[in-house]
Amino acid sequence: MTRIYLRPTAFVDAPFGLDGQVARLAGGLVWFSAVELIRVESGRRSLELVPVADMEGLLPTLGADTAQAWANLTSPRMPLTLGGRTIRLDQPQVMGILNVTPDSFSDGGAHDDLARATAAGFAMAEAGAALIDIGGESMRPGAQAVWEQDEISRVIPPLRMLAGAGTAISIDTRKAAVMEAALAEAPVMVNDVSALSWDPRAAEIVARSGAPVVLMHHQGTPETMQQNPVYDGPVLLAVYDWLETRIAAALEAGIRRDRILVDPGIGFGKTVQHNLDLMNGLALFHGLGCPIVLGASRKRMIGALSNEAPADQRLGGSIALALKAMEQGAQIVRVHDVPETVQALKVWRGLRDAALTPQS
Repeated sequence: MTRIYLRPTAFVDAPFGLDGQVARLAGGLVWFSAVELIRVESGRRSLELVPVADMEGLLPTLGADTAQAWANLTSPRMPLTLGGRTIRLDQPQVMGILNVTPDSFSDGGAHDDLARATAAGFAMAEAGAALIDIGGESMRPGAQAVWEQDEISRVIPPLRMLAGAGTAISIDTRKAAVMEAALAEAPVMVNDVSALSWDPRAAEIVARSGAPVVLMHHQGTPETMQQNPVYDGPVLLAVYDWLETRIAAALEAGIRRDRILVDPGIGFGKTVQHNLDLMNGLALFHGLGCPIVLGASRKRMIGALSNEAPADQRLGGSIALALKAMEQGAQIVRVHDVPETVQALKVWRGLRDAALTPQS
């Protein structure tokens, strides 16, 4: 059996004068002029660089699945709707991380108090975060599971205050009871690090509510995920295939495709090399037809590449990874340092706007 993957590459500044030679990536602000065609047959992998101009003629020979992947690459993503809030996905957006846990890897205990948590959430929203992602269970390597009622008691008070003031909220949980409690308070997005695989009720809750959901790739549990993670073949393709199966499971459960987002799960059962491969090949995941969420902020890979810098000294690396994601069309970057990332995004957007302004 032969499987073909399409990775957009050869990005260009603007499409002007290049009709038929470039394609717009997922309806965003990025154009590409070539596709890396990755062919896997009987365990052997071959690569071919195909100009966009040749894709229309080549597609009929590549099969229906590849034609669908091409359609996914070149189709716009629908905006997120959370109650009265609309978040456009034709441009990158910033999601602010609000950990209300005593043991988060990056800021453990900093927001373990309602006043501090809500102040931090409002500050991130004021600084330009489109969404605030509230989490009450640490997913750091080695972390132990939290009882669902403890998690609910941590996340609901700040969620209630932030959502009540009109802030768009994402709830970072793998537990159906926490999802239910959050959805009872406000229209929220569900961000599940287990991709709806940890709690058997989770998919039903999301489907019934109509909430958007982020399906994140992981390998193992927080307790074990960084104990020598190994993949059968290139990690980029393994993660793509896994997310494809989770999308199919979500659709089977009744979740609409336009409510599904995907996250490759940087640092969740990956070595530094795995993470770097995923970052370099991130554009491949547009072939799944869902918006991409990228959460690499303050991750261990940054420390590994910068003299073991501690988590609170990884701002530069976090911004570098956020920009790398934006350059490959990622729709949402999930970050701790919102003002600095929003500033980087504004400069990136200024460069894109200038390139996309026709010159007289």
